[in-house]
Amino acid sequence: MKIAHLILTHANNSGQLKRLIESLAHPDADFYIHVDLKTDIEPLLPLASNHVFFIQKRIKVYWGAYSIVQATVNSFNEILGSHEPYDYVNLLSGQDYPLKSAEFIHDFLAHQPGKAFMDALLIETEWQEALPRIRKYHFADFHFRGRYFFEKAVNLLTPRRKMPNGLVPVGRSQWFTMSLNHVSYIVEYLQKNPQIKRFFELTWGADEIIFQTILYNSSYREDIVNDNLRYIDWSEGKASPKTFTMQDFQVLLNSGKIFARKFSPQLSDELLDELDKVKYKELH
Repeated sequence: MKIAHLILTHANNSGQLKRLIESLAHPDADFYIHVDLKTDIEPLLPLASNHVFFIQKRIKVYWGAYSIVQATVNSFNEILGSHEPYDYVNLLSGQDYPLKSAEFIHDFLAHQPGKAFMDALLIETEWQEALPRIRKYHFADFHFRGRYFFEKAVNLLTPRRKMPNGLVPVGRSQWFTMSLNHVSYIVEYLQKNPQIKRFFELTWGADEIIFQTILYNSSYREDIVNDNLRYIDWSEGKASPKTFTMQDFQVLLNSGKIFARKFSPQLSDELLDELDKVKYKELH
């Protein structure tokens, strides 16, 4: 079971990234790291090795913007360009951490071949709060003065947007674990259907919708497991999820998930130490 871990990071904290890589290290694991072009990559480059690669075609990433999708697609292209026979591509942020050992993860996926573990809620019925994202125009990738006024005016004067190609929109979380066949299909679909990119370039939070929607509306729909294997706590009601501390130790252990986010060096080091101890005991 060969896995390509794709890590999107906007921080140059080499210690945190190194720890994440080491926690997932396995003879059949490689790492592809996209560093936000706004971030100085130099402190991270010493992490490069025969199994750790930095994405060459980097993107300036902005929250909620299509740039996150483009960074992911650029990374997909470089993974596919390696011609390595990966079974799975596992998308992570630099603030993620596994709750299970690398051995457990490889064994789990070996027994679940060809699946796409991703959140895929129907937006029309199950995730209706996302409807304005696809019905209205959003200009998150544009940075001109008066952008919000212009956005409001455009939405007042134009009809409600409709999904291209008659696609049924699904989504929720941007993080997923999918087979290389799925990645290849998504890249090819976007190349053949430029109108999809144009639509999602004007969609807020497109990264939480586009990949699931493309797969859901394809012959790969049955491969989707509506579970992205991640534990993420949004209980604080903020734009970003809760940063875990030692107080969350038992909750994480009981979550039944394989990964969690998010963690920080300042708040989570003791917690990560304890999680590593549990994983070590499970292996021995």
